[in-house]
Amino acid sequence: MTVTHWWWVRHAPVTVNEGRIYGRSDLPCDTDDPELYAGLAEILPRDAVLVTSDLMRTHQTAQAIADAGLALPPRREYVDLAEQSFGDWQGQFYADVEKTDPRIVHDYWLCPAHYRPPGGESFVDLVARVAPVIEAVSDENPGRHVVAVAHGGTIRAALAVSLGLDPERALSFTIDNCSITRIDRIETGAEDPTPGSGRLGWRTVLVNRLPGARAPGGKAIR
Repeated sequence: MTVTHWWWVRHAPVTVNEGRIYGRSDLPCDTDDPELYAGLAEILPRDAVLVTSDLMRTHQTAQAIADAGLALPPRREYVDLAEQSFGDWQGQFYADVEKTDPRIVHDYWLCPAHYRPPGGESFVDLVARVAPVIEAVSDENPGRHVVAVAHGGTIRAALAVSLGLDPERALSFTIDNCSITRIDRIETGAEDPTPGSGRLGWRTVLVNRLPGARAPGGKAIR
């Protein structure tokens, strides 16, 4: 059995957007919380592969974790791990977008999973581009730990893939800034040693856990 461990970390908070939708816009984040990043550095595994999106807020978050004491290798950037593009909505205030069409108002996200904002993409589109990256990185690094610093939408997409969820249901997950979500890809029954030749399954270990939280039984999250 080969288990590849994915440690997803949502980037640090974006505070410069002034209440505007930013989606795939390349805005910086606020990493001024040494205790938080020390907690992440303690929890996340050593000797891991590091992947990020191409957006600076994931790079800054990964650097803050490294500066807090976790030795991380050079990052591997994947454009397809970026946040959902909200197209023409980006740069607009959330309240103004909601006024354009009451049918797009969503309890957990900016719009329903199958809705494609003007000039943008749907959450379904996001899931479709994230899934191949997960499979490719897992195939290239079987049995290793992967630290993936990404976005709220990207991590929800990864959960949709691992749990086989309808995309609309996956939007109900809360993914806080700097939280950890861990899913493991498990490959069993392969007579051929080629990665991906066995039977694949997924195990969900943690969702939206912040540093300092403890698992049942009082054990620190590892």
